[in-house]
Amino acid sequence: MNAKAVLLIVLSLILGNSTTFAEEITTDSVEKNNWGGKLIKSPFGLGLDIQTKYVWRGMEMMTENSAPVLFPSMSYTYKGLNIYAMGGYAVNGKYAEVDLGINYTIKDFNIGLNDYYYPTIDSNEDKYLKGGKHTGHWLEGVVTYAPSRIPLWVTISNFFYGADKYIDSNGKEKQAYSTYLELGTYYDFLENNKISLTVGTALNRSCYNAYEHDFSVCNLELKYTYNVAFKNGWGIPLNVAYIYNPVFNKSFINFTVNLAF
Repeated sequence: MNAKAVLLIVLSLILGNSTTFAEEITTDSVEKNNWGGKLIKSPFGLGLDIQTKYVWRGMEMMTENSAPVLFPSMSYTYKGLNIYAMGGYAVNGKYAEVDLGINYTIKDFNIGLNDYYYPTIDSNEDKYLKGGKHTGHWLEGVVTYAPSRIPLWVTISNFFYGADKYIDSNGKEKQAYSTYLELGTYYDFLENNKISLTVGTALNRSCYNAYEHDFSVCNLELKYTYNVAFKNGWGIPLNVAYIYNPVFNKSFINFTVNLAF
């Protein structure tokens, strides 16, 4: 073997090793982030819901100066655990809401704890972390049962602490412990489209019936959801709901867009 042949063999080995090393560097840079950790699918999520009118559990949340409301949100999900933060802001600046929550799903059950907070929109007098018995927070415990094999869900919730109060016949302020029970069913179509029917009731004298009734049906809702599907697999659910509240004898048509990233 002459010197030229030996040189070619050596060069090919060097170049081959260099290419392999370069490929390893490229692979490592793809698999790790700038903190040196392995790249994983993000457990965080972003969302934005848009409602033409804010109606929640049959209640009209803006009785005056009504306007569309935006709901930006962020969430963290790990296995069955979900933690979220969500805001609610009317486009005319007449409504604000800040919600925090944590829930856990095990089989067909979801158990959650929610904190709803309603800051003032025209002053800075309210305190997020203070306020005592006059706090602006509404703390709620909620349980939902949604069997995977039956198109049905049952939700019961209770405001156990916070601003959910009423004045009794003796003029004393009392915690209402407003309790809401909801039953719903749905029918699926292609592309995850569905029509659903919801019946919601207030089980006691509560915020859902203006603290005037012991039991009342407060929410009847018929909703159709159409999922706009894109070629990349992303979809945007659009829905229109007809809502009737027998307690206040009021009805609404509400259009909602749900964006999730």
